[in-house]
Parts: sequence; C-alpha cells; structure tokens
Amino acid sequence: MRGSQYRFTRVGYGSAIFWVTRGFAVMDATEMPIVGEGNKEPNDNFIEQVVMNAEAAADKITSMGVGDKNRLAVGGHSYGAFMTANLMAHTDIFKAGIARSGAYNRTLTPFGFQNEQRTYWQAPEVYYKMSPFSYADKIKEPLLMIHGEADNNSGTFPIQSERLYNAIKGNGGTVRLVFLPQESHGYAARKCTAHAVGNGPMADEIRERREITFRAGHIARLFPLK
Repeated sequence: MRGSQYRFTRVGYGSAIFWVTRGFAVMDATEMPIVGEGNKEPNDNFIEQVVMNAEAAADKITSMGVGDKNRLAVGGHSYGAFMTANLMAHTDIFKAGIARSGAYNRTLTPFGFQNEQRTYWQAPEVYYKMSPFSYADKIKEPLLMIHGEADNNSGTFPIQSERLYNAIKGNGGTVRLVFLPQESHGYAARKCTAHAVGNGPMADEIRERREITFRAGHIARLFPLK
C-alpha cells in the first residue's frame, strides 16, 4: 500500500525524522516519473525528465513557504542515489547531496537495469548519458557518499561508489566516501544506521552555512561519533 495515512512512521537509515528534528523541511518519497513518448523509450530522455521533476519539486516546496530554493539539498538510496548524483551533475538546484549505495557507472551493469531492457551494446549512448560517472567533472557542490562494504546487490557493488569518488576527487570536486563495515545494500547495525541518518556536524553545516562543507578527498569507514 502506498500513501496510506495509517502507515506507521518507521525509524531507519533512510528516515527523515532525524533531519526534521534538526529543523529541516523534508520532501519525503517525492515522485519523479520517467516516461516514454511515441517510439522513444523512457530512458532516452532520462536526464531531461529527472531535471524537470527536481525543478518542479523545488518550485513546489518554495511556493508552499516551507522551503528556500537557495538552500536545498538532495539525497537518495540505491536508484535514488543514482538520481541524486545525476541531479548534482546536471543542475545547480542543490547545494549538496547525499548518495547511499548507488550505481553511478551504467557500463558496469551492461545487460540492463531497472526498466531498461536494452543492453549496453544496443544503446551505448543511453548508458553513457545516464551515468553520473561520465559527468563527474560537473559535480562541483559537495557530495557525501555512503555504501555498505558488503553490498551484494548485483547492480550496486561497492566499486560503483569507489569509482565515482575517485572521478570527482580527481576533477577537483568536494566529496566524501564512507564505507559501512559488514553492511549489505540496506543497513542494519545500530551504529551504521546512526551514521547514515544524520551526522550532527554535517546537518549543522547545511543550516548555518547553507551548504555542506567537508574535507575533500576523504574515505572513511565510519563517521566519528560524538
């Protein structure tokens, strides 16, 4: 069931509660549909559509009076992380991003992904254009990447985050990569969940400085706990 008012609020690594308690307005479960038109497959215009979706979301939260279009961050897990990295590469909407356990180089998933039925060899331009890795030099705002060190999901092996981290760092971007020991695609350990849901200093930076600023070129196993 989706959208029911009777659902329990769950606390987990993807929970918005921890950000709300720090004074952030959170658009949770924001829909970003990608559709095909005519003879084109949905992913043929993936970037254009995801950018339009993000712009619409930013305009909406600003018009509601609960958001500031000049102080927005974006985040997501798995495919949401993939979309987050693409938005950081192709727009100037967001001051910072948080990407958890994503796939960023689609050539590493050459036989299809999500609803993409074509292989890399059938649609190489689509795979290239949809890969944030291809545009790592365009990611200039700070990006925090988190990944389970034992991720066994076939599309999101840890090498995905390693490669994007190296690409952003090599092009002078601000990036941090955190590996969570013994965690798979989802995070279960209390300590890892605590690190994933709202590191205090990072949240304070967004509110006080209007952007996340953290040390560039840093790989950590865990955030330091206070």
